[in-house]
Amino acid sequence: MTYAIIENSGRQFFTEPGRFIDINHVKAEVGDIIYFNRVLLLKSNNVIEIGYPFINKIKVKAKILKHFKDKKIRVYKMNPKKGTRKTKGYRSLCTRVLIESIENTENILK
Repeated sequence: MTYAIIENSGRQFFTEPGRFIDINHVKAEVGDIIYFNRVLLLKSNNVIEIGYPFINKIKVKAKILKHFKDKKIRVYKMNPKKGTRKTKGYRSLCTRVLIESIENTENILK
């Protein structure tokens, strides 16, 4: 089993080929191919490689499946002595991507 841990938007994701992840909104069309080059850890053929802080020769190839809004986050403000209450909601934009492959850029350039 080959997998990688990548960093995107300050969050870390466990990725492997054929799996999808939900990330913050990416300004690209559905069906576009994007690459993640901030790979923190790679496990391939029972060998684990850790980056300090990133592994430069590895890229994760992903395809954009859809754009959507995440679940609503409710913010509630209350001032008890004045009797004011205020509720606000927010839904962040997300992008679902399908991990297609984990590529070694050194093999591609040779």
